[in-house]
Formats: sequence, C-alpha cells, structure tokens
Amino acid sequence: MDLDVVNMFVIAGGTLAIPILAFVASFLLWPSALIRIYYWYWRRTLGMQVRYVHHEDYQFCYSFRGRPGHKPSILMLHGFSAHKDMWLSVVKFLPKNLHLVCVDMPGHEGTTRSSLDDLSIDGQVKRIHQFVECLKLNKKPFHLVGTSMGGQVAGVYAAYYPSDVSSLCLVCPAELQGSAAVEKIPLIPSTPEEMSEMLQLCSYVRFKVPQQILQGLVDVRIPHNNFYRKLFLEIVSEKSRYSLHQNMDKIKVPTQIIWGKQDQVLDVSGADMLAKSIANCQVELLENCGHSVVMERPRKTAKLIIDFLASVHNTDNNKKLD
Repeated sequence: MDLDVVNMFVIAGGTLAIPILAFVASFLLWPSALIRIYYWYWRRTLGMQVRYVHHEDYQFCYSFRGRPGHKPSILMLHGFSAHKDMWLSVVKFLPKNLHLVCVDMPGHEGTTRSSLDDLSIDGQVKRIHQFVECLKLNKKPFHLVGTSMGGQVAGVYAAYYPSDVSSLCLVCPAELQGSAAVEKIPLIPSTPEEMSEMLQLCSYVRFKVPQQILQGLVDVRIPHNNFYRKLFLEIVSEKSRYSLHQNMDKIKVPTQIIWGKQDQVLDVSGADMLAKSIANCQVELLENCGHSVVMERPRKTAKLIIDFLASVHNTDNNKKLD
C-alpha cells in the first residue's frame, strides 16, 4: 500500500479517535455532565427553547415550542424530583403546531428554591398560577397535563382556577403515601444500587442500566436530596395528602385519566375513584406499564392526549354551531 495512503488512514483514525476517547473519558469520569448534554441536545432537536420569567423575586424556568393559536396551549407539570425535560419523550410525538409549555415545578431545576416556599400541594398550585399569569397563558383557557405529584397539582389547579383550564389530563395523579417517620424513601436514592431499585419500582419493564449511567443519575440528584426529602414529607402530610380527592368534585372541565395497570408507586384503583367524582371524565389504563407512564409509553401517551384534545375541540365546535 502506498505510504501516502497509510498516512491518510493514520491521520483519519487519529481525528476520529480524539472525540471517541473524549466521549469514553466523559462517560467514565463525568456521567452527570453527559446526562445534561443529552437533554440539551434532545431539547434542541425537538425545537424546545428554554426561557425564564419572574414573579417579583421568584424565578420560573420553562421550555416551550410554538406559539398560542386557535388550539389550546398545553401546560405540562412534571412529577416529584423530576424536571421539565422529562416530557421530551412525549413532546417528540406531539404535533409541532401545538403551543407546548413545560415548567420546572417549585424548587426543581431552574425554578427558585427557597426555604420559605410553601411546598404543600396548595402552595405549588398558587406558584403555578403565578407562572401562568406571568406568561399570560390564561388569556385563553389551556389544556393542563400533570403526572404523579404534578398530576395532583394539576387537578387541584383545575378546581381552584376553573376559568384558566379548558381540559385536563392527569397521569397517575393520586396522592403519595408516607409519614414523617420514614427513614429511607425509595424515591430518593443516594447510591447506584438505590437508583436501580427506584427505576425498578417506577417501571414495569425490567432493563439493566450500566453502572456508570446509574452513578451519573445519582450524582445529578444527590445535591438536591435534602430538598427532595423536605418536599416528600410535605406532600405526604395531612395538609397535602388528600388535596386532590378533597377537590375532585370541583373539577368541571373534560378530564382524561391515564394510568399504568402495573403501577407499584400509586395504586391504579385511584383512576376509578377519580372517574366517579369528576363529572366529565374518561379513563385510559395501559397494559404492561408502571408508574413512569411518560417514560415507558411516550408515543401512546401523546396519542391519547392528541385524540382527547381532538374530541373535546370537536365537541366545543359542534356546540358553537348548534
């Protein structure tokens, strides 16, 4: 083989080796950094932009895509210890002509964390209302989606601010169970092993996650675990635990309940309880799905939301024509 050709392959191989070695080194040494880059890249790919808005001295961080139009905007509330990017797997399957807003819940990710903040469900509902008013999102009624803790907040929001909401989607929204005496909270892992156990608790599908990825996930969470524990104890307190059930008969907008049949965190029987108390409600139970519906069945979740919105929108149009 000609020497020049050999040199070309050596140079090409060296050029490729640099980013490959950098990736491997990052994966082994800084897995948490890779996880952040991953979300940044996914947001960019899906056209989601990150913005900040302030209510007095309180900062909300959110991502959005599209602009308000004739269809209702969609506001999405994530669950306990998660963040706005957890919705990206669902956003991938939602039409690009919809106006989507995903906000970091109080104290999470880029939204202000204050020791003085009221972390009860009522307190979070009031904060989300401040966010909605800052964006003027309620200039026209919007579709509200929430999962787990975010579902609880979304349901109470619809009860407290009925004129803001055109329709509602609650994904596994029932109240968490626990007490102030809890020593170890499964939803607050501090080791790779505990992270693996949490993933198995939240997901029906069993999959083996590499140790370095588990370590990266833990590294991202550990600095926030004291806050998560404080938040958990607040939302399982008497003040918050039954807030959704105490207000569900006040929800008057069309409501969709989505629940994984194999949910090990929140019992699926909560879906039937909600359906009996909310006047205009439909329930979708997903087979072979656990608590992490948004992660396990993103395509199905997106389709259910789209179909539900279409049915509600068409019904509204028919009423206008009558």
